[in-house]
Amino acid sequence: MAQKTVLIVYAHQSGGSFNSAVKDVAVEALRQQGYKVVVSDLYAMNFKASATMQDITGEVKNPEHFKYGEETMQAWKEGRLSDDIIAEQRKVEAAELVIFQFPMYWFSVPAIMKGWIDRVLSQGFAFSLQKMYSNGIFKDKKAMLSFSTGSMQTMYRPDGLNGDINVTLWPLQNGVLHFCGFQVLAPQVFWCPGHSPPANRTAMLDGWRARLKTLLVERPLTFAPCELFDLTFPGGFMLRPEVREEQRTRPHGITTGHHLGKPLPPDNQLKAEG
Repeated sequence: MAQKTVLIVYAHQSGGSFNSAVKDVAVEALRQQGYKVVVSDLYAMNFKASATMQDITGEVKNPEHFKYGEETMQAWKEGRLSDDIIAEQRKVEAAELVIFQFPMYWFSVPAIMKGWIDRVLSQGFAFSLQKMYSNGIFKDKKAMLSFSTGSMQTMYRPDGLNGDINVTLWPLQNGVLHFCGFQVLAPQVFWCPGHSPPANRTAMLDGWRARLKTLLVERPLTFAPCELFDLTFPGGFMLRPEVREEQRTRPHGITTGHHLGKPLPPDNQLKAEG
């Protein structure tokens, strides 16, 4: 049996950081289980964050009105994306699991990681109109977020100052990972390590090490499958009428994003259903 691969896309400037320690724990634990672990250390690579015309080798189709998505899709088909993008796409192709390791910046990923998402998960390679969400290109792969916060956990509750963490995570976990078809594992959230005593930080790392032992057999988070929607332009890609009727008497929405004006399903973006 071929050795399975895990890709860690890592974004932190310092090798002495808590995020670096988290990354190192994952590398060690997964290699001990027999996985090949590949790390894309974006800052060490000086990875280019901006999505520009320079991401394409050779001539672009319409330099006067450059459309990044269309041009990079055509370049991908013709093997004309820049070498750094091609190298990262090959890593994704080889991986059974992709872990995004980062400190949360402004309720999202650092700019350098957003650039990786923008440039590497290009149209054609990672998604198309026909292949997205539960029908997505990477439906046989898994992905997850592993990140630290600058705020304590209570601040991310529905009644906390920052608001519900499930809402915060929806654009990344649904709009990026699930959109590309990934089975999305529950995030590993390290709450406020920068303001935690050493014993607490050690306990966080120990908890991550323990989870890694069974990580790849975990159930993924729940999202609304494409079958629930009328996937046509006349139908507006809306919920099918019979599905909406079926959902009418249920106490919660389908997902964090498909709430249907009802209470959100509890921890939809934090925990897999039992």
